[in-house]
Amino acid sequence: MTVDKKFLQPSHYIDWQHPDIMNLAAELASGCDTPEEIGKNCFTFVRDKIKHSWDYQMNPVTCRASDVLKYGTGFCYAKSHLLAALLRANNIPAALCYQRLTIANDKPPFCLHGLNAIYLENHGWYRIDARGNKPGVSAEFCPPQEQLAFAIISEGEADIPGYWPEPLPQVVEILENSKTYLDVANHLPDLENW
Repeated sequence: MTVDKKFLQPSHYIDWQHPDIMNLAAELASGCDTPEEIGKNCFTFVRDKIKHSWDYQMNPVTCRASDVLKYGTGFCYAKSHLLAALLRANNIPAALCYQRLTIANDKPPFCLHGLNAIYLENHGWYRIDARGNKPGVSAEFCPPQEQLAFAIISEGEADIPGYWPEPLPQVVEILENSKTYLDVANHLPDLENW
C-alpha cells in the first residue's frame, strides 16, 4: 500500500523541520534498525517526557509541535502534534486521530481526545496514544495490538473514523485562543457529527 505523502509533510503545526525537532528525532532514531523501534522511541519520549497540561496544571498552552517540545507540556492534542512531527522527521508516515469521550463520570458532556496513527509496513495504520500514563491510564506501543489511553465505554463515545494530516480546526481554535490550561479545560472541543 502506498501512503499519501501528506502524512510525511511538515506544516505550521506539525513543524518537523524545526532544528530542535530534527535533532531530537535523530537522537531517538540512533541505534534503531526498524521503523517500529524508532516509532516506539518517539512514542515513549512524548508519552513520558512531555507533561500533560491538565495532569500537571501547566502553562503555557501549546499547539505547534516545536512549542510542545520547547515548553515540555501540552494537552493530548498538542502532544499528538509533536509525536507526528518526530515520526515524520524520521520519514515515518504519521496521522492525527480522535476519539469522542465523556469528560467525567461516564456521561455527557463530551470532548475530543487527540492521538496518533503511525504507518508501519508490517501492520498498516496503527493507533498510538501518547497523552501520558497515570493511575487508570496505561497506553503502550505494542503493534499490532492497540493499547490506547481510553476505551470506548459510554453511550455517545466513539473512535472517530479517519486519519488526518493536520489538526481539526476546532482543536486549533481552542489551543490558539486559550491563555491558560484552565481555559482549555473549560472549553474542550467536541465533534458531534462525523
